[in-house]
Amino acid sequence: MQGEDPFDQGAGSILRQPKAVWATAGASVVAFMGIGLVDPILPSIAKGLEATPSQVSLLFTSYFLITAVAMLVTGFVSSRIGGRKTLLTGLALVVVFAALSGTSSSVAELVGFRAGWGLGNALFVSTALAVIVGAAAGGSSAAILLYESALGLGMACGPLLGALLGDASWRYPFFGTAALMAIGFICITAFLKEQPKPARKTSLLDPIKALGHGGLASVATSAFFYNYAFFTILAFTPFVLNMTPYKSGAVFFAWGLLLAVFSVLVAPRLQKRFGSLKVLGASLVLLAVDLVILGYGNHAAAIVCTIVSGAFIGMNNTVYTELALGVSDAPRPVASAGYNFVRWFAAAAAPYLAPKIEEWSNIHIPFVVAAIAAVVGAVVVRIRRTALTHEAKELEPGHATEDGVTVFAD
Repeated sequence: MQGEDPFDQGAGSILRQPKAVWATAGASVVAFMGIGLVDPILPSIAKGLEATPSQVSLLFTSYFLITAVAMLVTGFVSSRIGGRKTLLTGLALVVVFAALSGTSSSVAELVGFRAGWGLGNALFVSTALAVIVGAAAGGSSAAILLYESALGLGMACGPLLGALLGDASWRYPFFGTAALMAIGFICITAFLKEQPKPARKTSLLDPIKALGHGGLASVATSAFFYNYAFFTILAFTPFVLNMTPYKSGAVFFAWGLLLAVFSVLVAPRLQKRFGSLKVLGASLVLLAVDLVILGYGNHAAAIVCTIVSGAFIGMNNTVYTELALGVSDAPRPVASAGYNFVRWFAAAAAPYLAPKIEEWSNIHIPFVVAAIAAVVGAVVVRIRRTALTHEAKELEPGHATEDGVTVFAD
């Protein structure tokens, strides 16, 4: 794969892809937008539904709890009905539950609808990259870059869309997402043909069995603690910043841009120069330092540290993906499912626990706890470095393939 230029104007260029690839990539942008969409409007939702920050943060908890459990189901489903039908099923669920979220009359209803949204998003996101690579023209390099760019763009634009529509009403971002996903559904229906089904069907227990491998279990454990830190920033910081939707959206847009740049461009270069484990350990420690400053600094420092955290999160996401997909002998879609099953539980826990910790102590301590979690993640990598180094397969930074199909753990 080295030596390929994904921006070359040949047949394999990122700019010269079939309509099916662009349709799936476009829907992927909107799918990833759904993760950070509610960030700028969390205070508005709390005010509109007369809810506390801890209650509103359950929007993330329900979303990611269902996403975690769904990781055991997505491979089971897609290996039986095919990638196209799995994508369309996920999109349909997102359209329905995003629209219902906008009609919520209580925070309990909204939390429930976000859970349904999480199921749809899990089905879609877990299948999208394999479908993009299967439908892409030329080599897989351009397809991978296109997907990772969609991920970064979605994470950056989600808060921006939430801010623009949420300034008028907290309900509008949900309706807007439903409309965009409906367009994605129509485009995929029109342009994407069914992909070949895998030769072997995946069982519900395969991802759990894969975690019996010490290297994969170590990566998943470290990622669990890292994700707690990650989603403390994503779900709790908007309440600390206490800004208008526009200003909060701008902060998280800048955060998402750094995440995209460091994930796609910076992390692979640092991995080649210093090695994955050194990059990951250093990035986790720097994220912990950033969190402590965020928690104890003034308002300007909190804004800067929120944005800067996107750089560390982008690098961590890329390196964890490489380790998860290369450390065991399990088929990589199965290893990815097991890894995500563990780490998304932390993404569900952090949004709920951070406001509770503030209620029990003060506004600084949730960030201290998140910083400790990031350090624990680094310690796990350090202690288990032998397993992670000697058992890992050779993977090019940023990419991993299984029988010609590229998969992505995020």
